[in-house]
Amino acid sequence: MAWQPKLVATDLDGTFLDSAARVSVRNAAALARLRSEGIPVVGVTGRAPRLLHTVEEYFGGEGIVVLAQGAFVGDLATGEVLRQETMPSALALDITAQIEAVTGPLLYAGEYPVDGKHVLYVEPGFAWPYNEGLQVVVRADLPADGLALKFYLCSPRHDQDSLLVMARSVVPREVAELTHAGLGFIELCPPGVTKATGLAVALERYGVDRGDVLVFGDMPNDLPMFGWAGRAVAVANAHPDVLAVADDITGTNDEDGFADYLDRLLWTDAPSAAIQAPRI
Repeated sequence: MAWQPKLVATDLDGTFLDSAARVSVRNAAALARLRSEGIPVVGVTGRAPRLLHTVEEYFGGEGIVVLAQGAFVGDLATGEVLRQETMPSALALDITAQIEAVTGPLLYAGEYPVDGKHVLYVEPGFAWPYNEGLQVVVRADLPADGLALKFYLCSPRHDQDSLLVMARSVVPREVAELTHAGLGFIELCPPGVTKATGLAVALERYGVDRGDVLVFGDMPNDLPMFGWAGRAVAVANAHPDVLAVADDITGTNDEDGFADYLDRLLWTDAPSAAIQAPRI
């Protein structure tokens, strides 16, 4: 009998969502069918909690979601916050200075919980890719005594892959997690915060073992889940590093790769026989 998951976890942008950031009809139908068959679906995204309302729309206000690269885990139905990890702003600024010693000047932004809300602070000149609310501040005016969920670093000289390699060369993982989501900048997260550790919080609530989890993703920030879950599937438009380690590759996010893979695995007898048991 072909392996079947007890929980499905998926990245959003570039994976579950199409290029216009919409849930396709087929992917929505696959999500509904999974739930009807008692298989939970967990959205795992780099989006910050200030964008929780968008995630609620994608998932119909149901289930547990992992945001901010794993720093925030919440229950959409109850509003309960299951995890919120932060790091001192002063530490992030110090780490940024260490990275700048090898990369040259960087532009800086951060996701801060402030008075019960979440605020994005961005340095002047940081080309934020989305049309959303943010506050532009110079670095000296950032709340150095505050705490933040994650930080963004952008270089005018280096692409995101090169910048990530250089940053990791001077910042050990026990100090901070570094990754990128394909948006032109790298992300600086609290130590031990990845999509995998955030997803582990959701699994504990659902009572599911990681070996029974099927994950979908497309970017380096998804890699911790790929080496951790029972089976990992990359969409065809994924980053080369993700394609290299995926157990399987499905269609692109614009080709309903999420739904197509589930159709073959769970809802079409012949093709599913070719999908083997997970490695753990």
